[in-house]
Amino acid sequence: MATMTDVARRAGVSVATVSHVLNDTRPVRPATRDAVRAAIEELDYTHNTLARSLVTSRTKSIGLAVSAISNPYFTEIFQGVEAGTLDNGYSLLIADPHDTPEHELRAVKLLRERRVDGMIIAPSAEPGAMLDYLRRTEAPAVFLDRLVDDRYDHPHDQVSAENETSMAQLVTHLAELGHTRIALIAGLSGLSTTTERISGYRKGLEDAGLPYVPELVVGGSSQAEGAEQATRRLLALDGRPTALVTANNAMTIGALQALRAARLAVPDHMALACFDDFSWADLFEPRLTAIAQPSRDIGAAAVRLLLDRLADPDRSPRTLRLPCSFVHRGSCGCTSTT
Repeated sequence: MATMTDVARRAGVSVATVSHVLNDTRPVRPATRDAVRAAIEELDYTHNTLARSLVTSRTKSIGLAVSAISNPYFTEIFQGVEAGTLDNGYSLLIADPHDTPEHELRAVKLLRERRVDGMIIAPSAEPGAMLDYLRRTEAPAVFLDRLVDDRYDHPHDQVSAENETSMAQLVTHLAELGHTRIALIAGLSGLSTTTERISGYRKGLEDAGLPYVPELVVGGSSQAEGAEQATRRLLALDGRPTALVTANNAMTIGALQALRAARLAVPDHMALACFDDFSWADLFEPRLTAIAQPSRDIGAAAVRLLLDRLADPDRSPRTLRLPCSFVHRGSCGCTSTT
């Protein structure tokens, strides 16, 4: 691991100057500051913000890098992670990657600087820089919710919900109710959850003997605003859909806003089913038919995988898929069973 002396040598400055840049304890000329920062990046130097004695010992802390912690789904994941860490005598540090590669790398570096023993990360759609950093620093990490796809060769454990079969279940249920034009509002492009749920949508159509119609799949960017715009586009089609599937809870809200603005009632004018159950889905009228992900279990499983990795760094990487539940209510257009 690079030292402050290595950084000073690479930047052509004194160790004291490096310290001033890192700790912002004295003004440093911009050119000198840039040279120091460049050396830090090149050497993957990690500034020790804790006591030096912690460098060679465990800190009994775990870092969690998850975006949109206010989202009910990620809040429940956080609760599972927090319970798992506390039960095992660990503390938890949290950083928000903002779902962008730049912030993701910054968040992971920040957690590493805090000398966490390992990290649990919900990766972005382009995690290459973060993966390179983990590889160079040999930082233990587990990925949760979104899996890193085959474009990247990595040695990390992963855990997520079973997305494809669960999405197919929603589509086949709507098809069994007589719907032949079933639309999907998909999530942020590049995420494994988005890819897998689109695959599940297509599988559901195939199982029901229905054709795949590209114009019925519209991206909602995993956000309410994007889903509201996507729903308006679907409603403007010459042959608009009679049923709608949303690929996460935030996009369900956006779709409902667009349907209300168009004065279309669920399920009388549009059947609706959603991926992601959430606490108030049972309070809507009609109540929302949904796929419920095992959010807390995903968080708890990520902690177990990470602790196993810390205990045995050479063990083969594992990928866990946890089953979801179909919650049958009234928004699909048939009698609720819950």
